[in-house]
Amino acid sequence: MNKRLYVDFHILQTVPPSCINRDDTGSPKTAVYGGVTRARVSSQAWKHAMRADFAENARLDVGKRTKKVADMVKEQILALAPDADADKLAKKALENAGIKSDDKGTKALFFMSTAQAKALAELAVAGSTDKKEYQKALKAAPSMDMALFGRMVADDPSLNYDAAAQVAHSISTHAVQNEYDYFTAVDDCQAEDNAGAGHLGTVEYNSSTLYRYATVNVMELAGQLGAEQAAETVRAFGEAFLFSMPTGKQNSFANRTLPDAVYVTIREDQPVNLCGAFERAVPRSMQGYAEPSKAALAQYAQQMYSSFAEAPAQSFTVGSGLEALAPAQTAKAMLDALEKAVRDALAGNEVG
Repeated sequence: MNKRLYVDFHILQTVPPSCINRDDTGSPKTAVYGGVTRARVSSQAWKHAMRADFAENARLDVGKRTKKVADMVKEQILALAPDADADKLAKKALENAGIKSDDKGTKALFFMSTAQAKALAELAVAGSTDKKEYQKALKAAPSMDMALFGRMVADDPSLNYDAAAQVAHSISTHAVQNEYDYFTAVDDCQAEDNAGAGHLGTVEYNSSTLYRYATVNVMELAGQLGAEQAAETVRAFGEAFLFSMPTGKQNSFANRTLPDAVYVTIREDQPVNLCGAFERAVPRSMQGYAEPSKAALAQYAQQMYSSFAEAPAQSFTVGSGLEALAPAQTAKAMLDALEKAVRDALAGNEVG
């Protein structure tokens, strides 16, 4: 099938003083874009937050990325045959599947769905020694997050999944300068005549309005999960992308915010990242950064549609300020409409 179908998510989100994603020195991650320093949150950090959100909220099967995959298989073996030597059978099942494991686990993190662990367990309990069947079980029935984010197995590339989703590093729409918070901690049990602190330290932070972008290749997703589950997964992805947040220094800054504005498009040509709207950093203004960022995003999108890219087949917005691109609606209504549009498109109906 040569049909193309992509869902692009564009989010503007203001984050107060925070340090939600740190580098190896403990400083908030940054990037230079358009000649100025921007706040940055890595795609890995936000994908981890999304997977945690999936595990809490999604009704679909969620996989686990772990070195302890033998424990996953062991759990399923014990459910099928409580008296079996589950440790031995689990290790043998992984060996038959071509996955090297020892008492410490696999050499590298391995992504496995519950359905795959159960399938391996069923083969092991049945006494199967057919390695092709074990590998088939390990390839079939990926979880939604495995289909979205992919799986790479260096020892056996046939077990790889191409990721149906791509998540960009979030960057601030404007220039930032990191600041330092000097703090002290008091020893509650120190002597009364000791006025000194029990601990001194500093933590680096910044605040910003972020542009966040992600895209889902719906046809790739449908090929792995089927049309019905693909539509549900796009919705789950959108919901997690809107409402999740990395948890770095969250107790210190209580920085949980919701998006200022959301723009979602269904495209039939290619994904279009609109970060170019902020190549020229949004200048400081009496309106702050969120409002001029919305204006810059809307203007840039319309500019792209009149020159390089076709307008989307369908568009949705949430929040105020992007009505020039599509009528605004609530987040729930947008997600409902998005899921229906994807389902209709996969059924062969027109998306428009």
